[in-house]
Amino acid sequence: MEEIRLNKYLASCGLCSRRDADKLIEAGEVLVNGVKAQAGMKVGHEDFVEVRGKRLHAPEKKVVLAYYKPVGVVCTERDAHAERVLMKEIGYPKRVTYAGRLDKDSEGLLLLTNDGDLIDAMMRGKNGHEKEYMVKSEKAWTDTAIANMREGVYLEELGQTTRPCAIEKIGDKTLRMTLTQGLNRQIRRMCEVQGYRVKSLKRTRVINIELGKLKPGEYRELTADERAQLYRICGLAKG
Repeated sequence: MEEIRLNKYLASCGLCSRRDADKLIEAGEVLVNGVKAQAGMKVGHEDFVEVRGKRLHAPEKKVVLAYYKPVGVVCTERDAHAERVLMKEIGYPKRVTYAGRLDKDSEGLLLLTNDGDLIDAMMRGKNGHEKEYMVKSEKAWTDTAIANMREGVYLEELGQTTRPCAIEKIGDKTLRMTLTQGLNRQIRRMCEVQGYRVKSLKRTRVINIELGKLKPGEYRELTADERAQLYRICGLAKG
């Protein structure tokens, strides 16, 4: 391969996004030819790259999976305090990572891939990619509370105002919400500002990919058409 920036190489190996790769490099967890890596350096085909003692190899074939994350599974590779960790739960034979996590108490669609460029494109907030959720609360929704969330609400803990979003009332206590950003526990925080507690939260769509008939714990590879459309929407050449 031609020489490329180390963070891009780590992402191409399906390890993480480029942003997270930079964090690994800064933390001293990446070695190139046995020497601690430096931010901004480039690597080529003759270089040996290790992360936490494991040699990395760029993937020969890019894969993209749709996975139904069950409630109780933590989106991480390792966590000493977590009973159920995503990477162990899915049991996929190739190394993949997720684009856009779901918290432990939420369920639904996660996209996993070994294509770091796709992860970066999906995670850039400025791209405004849609994610759709079914949200059930413990009490009936008022039109005022829904209108407030549609317009955007200030989240004091994060110091940010949410973007306007689409909300459809499905039942007295159930909403379909479509967001174009991914702040930490955003929907739960938005609801709390209006005086509501979320009883259940399920992600049903990410960009053009639907959860469909997947059951908790199941995954599938995207169809050729789904994959092509996803890459096109993300502004990437076909993976």
